[in-house]
Amino acid sequence: MKQTVFLIIINLIFASVFSQKILTEKEINEIKTSYKSDTPYLKAVTNAVTNNDIKNLALNRENIKKFDREFKYKVKVSGITDQKSSGRCWMFTSMNVMRPKAMQTFNIPAFEYSQNYLYFRDIFEKSNLFLESIIETRNKKIDDREVNWLFSNVVSDGGVWNSFTNLAEKYGLVPKEIMPETNSSKNTRIMIQLIRRKLRGDALKLRAMKGTDEVLRQAKIYMLKDIYKMLCINLGEPPSKFLWRYKDKEGNLTPYKKYTPKSFLKASLKNVNFSDYVMLMDDPSKEYYKLYEIQKDRNVLEGKNWKFINLPAKEIKKYALKSLQDNEAMYFSCDVGKQLNKDEGLLDTENYDYESLFGVKFDMNKKERILSLESGSTHGMALIGADVDQNGKITKWLLENSWGKSSGHNGYLTMTDRWFDEYMFRVVILKKYIDEKTLKILNRKPVILPPWDPMFQEDI
Repeated sequence: MKQTVFLIIINLIFASVFSQKILTEKEINEIKTSYKSDTPYLKAVTNAVTNNDIKNLALNRENIKKFDREFKYKVKVSGITDQKSSGRCWMFTSMNVMRPKAMQTFNIPAFEYSQNYLYFRDIFEKSNLFLESIIETRNKKIDDREVNWLFSNVVSDGGVWNSFTNLAEKYGLVPKEIMPETNSSKNTRIMIQLIRRKLRGDALKLRAMKGTDEVLRQAKIYMLKDIYKMLCINLGEPPSKFLWRYKDKEGNLTPYKKYTPKSFLKASLKNVNFSDYVMLMDDPSKEYYKLYEIQKDRNVLEGKNWKFINLPAKEIKKYALKSLQDNEAMYFSCDVGKQLNKDEGLLDTENYDYESLFGVKFDMNKKERILSLESGSTHGMALIGADVDQNGKITKWLLENSWGKSSGHNGYLTMTDRWFDEYMFRVVILKKYIDEKTLKILNRKPVILPPWDPMFQEDI
């Protein structure tokens, strides 16, 4: 009798579960009949969409006419960079923010730091950090969430502002001509795949090894020798010292001078202190006016984690405008693919009218898009300009991109202020442009967030 009752209960549970999950024939028919394929509108739109590009059909052409290319406040910059087929936007952006200062220091019309030099250091340091994390977690099960995250995020091209400062402070910087780009630095996919493959195999060996931490770290050094060799073959070996000269704006050629990467950093960025910069984020899925730190989100073991003050966009705009009025470029990152008209170089929420095309509503707000993984920061650029109306209200912003001159409008993107509200996520600003009340938040104990938080994709 008890067994019969038990079976009845189990059957009822299964029936209840499946009744919630399975679409019945009646429901399918109800959904099917709601689609009136013979209506003139649906016939026309189906013909259009099945034979054309969706973005071209949804393009709001009237929107393009509303914006010019003039900006009241614009940082003095020179030349567009190109990250090619790599995910190094954060590095290009950080260097693009710094290079106007180097150009002013040396009185030269154009300049670039070597992205390849710092990229080598980045992947090498990330490899060490990964193997150290494997040693630290070797007693946890392979399917533990942290271990699973480590194996899923071995090394990558991605990063943020603190990734740049960690590397620059430890290794310095060099001019681009001292360590120029290679095919592998411009096309990183295969090299990174192979380095990941090597590191994953080494990680399994470390997890299987017996012995003290010291024994495992000796094995780690041998493993890093292979990574160093692979990086040298792909990118060339970074210089420890070099000779460099330049021609200034007046045409005067300086004599060669000997530098180390660290001495060149000091020479080119004389008055720059990276600790003077603060990352501000607008993440409405988290409480505002608080300090946050992302666990394990760094590229150098002894470096700084990704740390930020969470503020509403309207607050961030005030500080950003002050920076631009003082000729200071900023590190900026956003969800660049949303409503981007790449041909016109325009970021605006009204660029594409998908709702009218499909007759459906896309009505999530910024918080909902973050929580549902619909939106997050994907790309970094230098924020270099802003325009205001006759009342001083910001109307649009100017971004210096790193996709080459042929992308956007001669390499630049114009971003409307309403797009800033919806798809901007972080801006790095000098402390001197931020009010004291906000800066005091830096003195608080940060809220520690896990690296797998849905918001924390790195810029590529």
